Amino acid sequence: MFGIGTQEILLILLIVLLLFGGKKIPELMKGLGKGVKSFRDGMSGLETPQDKAADPTVGESGKKDGKDTTAGKDEQAAR
Repeated sequence: MFGIGTQEILLILLIVLLLFGGKKIPELMKGLGKGVKSFRDGMSGLETPQDKAADPTVGESGKKDGKDTTAGKDEQAAR
């Protein structure tokens, strides 16, 4: 694929192990996983609490323009 064989991959992994040590690698992978998850969430357009706070039409109680938006959804689903 990229011209990297098994021996090259093993050499890279050995160098990473020597540089960071066995205890630090799981912490690095956990941080990398959180970063990838955050990136995917951002790409899918999910709203974060920061986005909701920045939206001037949503009040502190989560109601848009002073109206409860969740009650309307329940009532519509019941119909």
